[in-house]
Amino acid sequence: MNTASSSVDYDGSTPLGAPKQSVGVASQFRSALDLKLTRIQRDVLRMGALVESSCLLAREALCDRNIDAAKNLKQHDKKVDQLYRQIEVDCINLITLESPVTQDLRLVSALMQMIRDLERIGDYSKDIGEVSLKLFPYPTHEAIDQVRVMLDRCRSMVALSLLSLSELDADAGREIKQKDDVVDDDYDRLYDIFVQTPVPGNSVEPTVLLVLVIRYLERIADHATNIGRRVVFVVTGERH
Repeated sequence: MNTASSSVDYDGSTPLGAPKQSVGVASQFRSALDLKLTRIQRDVLRMGALVESSCLLAREALCDRNIDAAKNLKQHDKKVDQLYRQIEVDCINLITLESPVTQDLRLVSALMQMIRDLERIGDYSKDIGEVSLKLFPYPTHEAIDQVRVMLDRCRSMVALSLLSLSELDADAGREIKQKDDVVDDDYDRLYDIFVQTPVPGNSVEPTVLLVLVIRYLERIADHATNIGRRVVFVVTGERH
């Protein structure tokens, strides 16, 4: 019997094609998982853009005394919260249905933590808007320009954290920590200014409100730093 010819002549009835079919199924699964991950990343960046806009509105409300910006922040924050809930559900469904492993699992887990950071940044921006409304009746504080500088530093940290996420750039993620140290110095300096400056009139409310503002800004910087750390974790698997 010529066994050589029978091993070469394939008529389609044997499972020789099975491995190719398995590879095809695996490829389709990989493609479907990649597509879902890409959609979630896109939505996180869209949420990040909304949060960046909230930071800008907070700046306009506080530093430019823009009452419309202050009022718009509450509605803006609702959009952020809506995206937060949607992305959280999408991440849970992906983990449950797709069972991602290694770097994919790190990415999904990190994204779930990042949206929490972004949601908190949005909340603090809204809080700054609410404080701004209460500050409108009072004269502009002499240190408001220094507060503006601190706020702009926080905004740049949020922007850099989103850039590090969009490009999965671990170096950019690490860079944010250095900027956070500068914001911490801003907080300490401004706190001393506010508590040591004589209170005009009989109301301490403006001082208390401005202390709250710099505290909110310090927390915004912390959450932006968290996002950078999570990007480093996704890329390298190392926690910092």
